[in-house]
Amino acid sequence: MLTELDDRPQAGKRAGALFAAMISITVPVYNERESLPVLLPALTGVLERIGRPWEIVFVNDGSTDGSDEVLDRIAAADPRVKVVHFRRNFGQTAAMMAGIDFASGEIIIPIDADLQNDPEDIPRLLEKLDEGYDVCSGWRKDRQDEALRRNLPSRIANRLISWVSGVSLHDYGCSLKAYRRDVIKGVKLYGEMHRFVPIYAAWQGAKVTEIPVRHHARKFGTSKYGLERVVKVVLDLMVVTFLDRYARKPIYIFGGIGIACLGVGVLAGVWALTLKYFQGISLIQTPLPLMVVMMGITGILCILMGFLAEIVTRTWHESQNMRIYLVRNTRNVEASAQARSA
Repeated sequence: MLTELDDRPQAGKRAGALFAAMISITVPVYNERESLPVLLPALTGVLERIGRPWEIVFVNDGSTDGSDEVLDRIAAADPRVKVVHFRRNFGQTAAMMAGIDFASGEIIIPIDADLQNDPEDIPRLLEKLDEGYDVCSGWRKDRQDEALRRNLPSRIANRLISWVSGVSLHDYGCSLKAYRRDVIKGVKLYGEMHRFVPIYAAWQGAKVTEIPVRHHARKFGTSKYGLERVVKVVLDLMVVTFLDRYARKPIYIFGGIGIACLGVGVLAGVWALTLKYFQGISLIQTPLPLMVVMMGITGILCILMGFLAEIVTRTWHESQNMRIYLVRNTRNVEASAQARSA
């Protein structure tokens, strides 16, 4: 079943321009020495059949098994292959961010190096972009991983992410996706946030769709991920949600918590006075006075933090000449006006 987040757009001129656009395949690599000689011909074979300009960007995320030497040999044999070596292991998100930064193509397609993603699905992703979509995400419908250790936590995380973000996808963790460069331009990724790129794109007005893709069992090595990633994903989801809803008006979250704390403090004070004057219970016999003080201090501090966050937000926007809106395109707008708004 295909999941689409918007009505199917018209391809039009944009699809025509996209058809000739350069494709950048980005591949994070961490200890995949045995997989690389199998992955490269599979990728190049598919890309040659597609018939568009292409490049492959391998990002060596501090591998210690000799993957760096294999990558250097690959790059020496084909100038269309780029290799970026990290000084140490920074994680998959950092590797994907580097792949985007060093890619030259107008279409960016990340893929894992462990051979579990199938390069034969790349043309199908491109077909959806040719139809006018900005992002096409892969869905490992028949996932070949351990059911309890990886599949079940992944399903729970995917449903939670879809519910919180409002962007309904079956499989955020699938690396195989296709992006138009302009919808992820300026995106900065941290932690485990590479899986949230479709959310960033959708929140900026991108048209996102999803197609089932093949998934193979791992042939070489062992998985680098465990159950601890679920906790990291949940925490990163909280950060993403906060940045989307409150980054431009942090006083709403800090001030809201502060007012709530002050309200609790007032109620506790009224309750304490009621007990004293109507039931003869001394203030020192209950924890209510302490609650009044703690809630009052907490509320005031939260509101002051909100003011400070507002100052920081405004300083950042003004110093970076950042706008609080995004423009998709314009018509009949003078060049000088566009320059002033850039």
